[in-house]
Amino acid sequence: MEGSEHEQEKIERLRRAMYSRSLSEKLKDRPRRELGEERPIVGDDFVRIEEGVAHSTVAPRAIGLVRTVLWWLLLGAIVFCVAAVGFFAYYFTFGAGGSAVSPGNIDISVSGPPQVEGGVPTELQIVVSNRNNVALQLADLVITYPEGTRSPTDFTTDLPNQRISLGSIEAGGTRQGTVSAVFAGDEGTHASVNVELEYRISGSSAVFASASEYNLVFSTSPLSVAVDGNTDTISGQPVELTVVVASNAHAPVADVLLSAQYPFGFKFASATPAPAASGLWELGTISPGQRRTITVRGTLSGEQGDSRVFHFTAGTRAAPESKSIDTPLSEQVFTMAISKPFLGLGILVNGVSNKAAVVAPGENVNISVTWQNNLPTSITNAVIVARLSGVQIDGASVHSTDGFYRSSDGVVLWDKTTTGGAFSELAPGVRGTVGFSFKMPSSETLKGLQNPRLDISINAAGNRVSEAGVPQNLQATASQKISLASDLQLDARGLYYSNPFGSTGPMPPKAGSETTYAIVFTVTNTTNAIQGASVTAVLPAYVRWIGIYSPPSENITFNQNNSTVTWHLGDIEAGAGLGGTQPRQAAIAIGITPSTSQIGQEPILLQDIVLSGTDAATGKKETRSAPNVTTNILGDQGFSAANATVVK
Repeated sequence: MEGSEHEQEKIERLRRAMYSRSLSEKLKDRPRRELGEERPIVGDDFVRIEEGVAHSTVAPRAIGLVRTVLWWLLLGAIVFCVAAVGFFAYYFTFGAGGSAVSPGNIDISVSGPPQVEGGVPTELQIVVSNRNNVALQLADLVITYPEGTRSPTDFTTDLPNQRISLGSIEAGGTRQGTVSAVFAGDEGTHASVNVELEYRISGSSAVFASASEYNLVFSTSPLSVAVDGNTDTISGQPVELTVVVASNAHAPVADVLLSAQYPFGFKFASATPAPAASGLWELGTISPGQRRTITVRGTLSGEQGDSRVFHFTAGTRAAPESKSIDTPLSEQVFTMAISKPFLGLGILVNGVSNKAAVVAPGENVNISVTWQNNLPTSITNAVIVARLSGVQIDGASVHSTDGFYRSSDGVVLWDKTTTGGAFSELAPGVRGTVGFSFKMPSSETLKGLQNPRLDISINAAGNRVSEAGVPQNLQATASQKISLASDLQLDARGLYYSNPFGSTGPMPPKAGSETTYAIVFTVTNTTNAIQGASVTAVLPAYVRWIGIYSPPSENITFNQNNSTVTWHLGDIEAGAGLGGTQPRQAAIAIGITPSTSQIGQEPILLQDIVLSGTDAATGKKETRSAPNVTTNILGDQGFSAANATVVK
């Protein structure tokens, strides 16, 4: 307790002293004492010697080695830079670099005609001037020509570029000369010839270049394209365009192509000659002044008032295997308008719509003519007339239930009198059919005619009242061509007694013994030439191919794998075997060894005998068959029917 009171008293005195005005002045800062370094005294018992610890320097030895290498590298770089600066200073001051060559000091001048005639050799004059202070060494002139350029010495060889060596062109020197080429392009088009000079300078292996360009315009094209045809047509009706490609060049233009781009609504039917690919014809080489004619056929559909544009392009290609024009030389467009006839007409031959109908001689032909009023108004006093021309038709064979055949001029007529008044007025959109029939002439009647054909032309007429109240006469036409197939005949018969090769073996044929026969083929033809004709026949298993035939000039082969004999006739001329001309004939030798199972029978010597070929006039594939040839060879002089069967 006493200690606590004593402490309280001391605190109270201190507080009074702090807040007393009489004592505050006596309280002054005491001077600070400098801190001195006092080293503690450590006894010897705190000292311990560490064993195995080596003395070390401030920096490791490896760091010092790296610093040395870096100093040497820095010194080497400084020396290299100083040497490079000195070399280039010498080169551009005293050495070859002091005489720099500037492409701007090289002049390349190309002069020639401002307009070039396509397909004609053209000369260009080239002048090269060196205005530099040093020579141009190993200078070459490289000329790049436009596509389609050809050599003037060989018009069939492409000339895409040309390199001409000029050697060394001294300082201030000039080189000049001419080059010749045959350019090709469409009239009015532009092309350019690029001329480049490649050279080197002394003390350098680098190749430098300077270039110039010559622009030309084609005044004429080496080829011209002309298109001829009707400028308007009826929707759905056949159209025919004749395209003529002509050469304007002074030398042959090789490997010419014609490309056709058809408009929307055109359906290709055929062309003469046939295209090599769709819309592409290979015309080959066209000599100066020569022409190539292509006829394109098809149908064009569209709305009335529409116009359709055909594009035709003639040119050459870069490679023979290319199927497109690489260098166009001439282009032509042809515009055709579509109009709608007042009376739509159609023709059916034996119930089929075919513009290239083919019928056989002596065949009955039924013709149906369909019609329709395409106008929004009625047609009055309509008349339809069908006219027959070409081969002569027997008027007695012409019949029509709703028309009248007028034999005086060979026409069939339909009007309001023949149709019971139906043609007095045709309402808008009404349609109908009229028809007639006739018989084609026989082969005997057509004998001597070449490629006979019947043409049927349909003409329609009528009247209508226009919107202005003025009567108008209307016309419409349609046509049909009917070709007659050639009456091709094939006959095959066997010979024993008249065998041109000489027969051996028993007659009648005997089982187990061989008897030889000759088979003679006979081919006749009437009106149209037949192309690619051949006769094929099959030998039965018991019949042997002897290997001889006649005449030796004919091409006859035998296939042992299927026992088929083929006579390759090639082309058969029209009229072969008629009017005193010789038919096509060939004979082959065969041998038969009958089996005992064939005793009392007439075995087949030759079977499946077929003649085939293509009618050159109609383009139709024609086939004819002949009956199998058996041992019953009636017609062979001296043969008796009793010798037809196999005996024991």
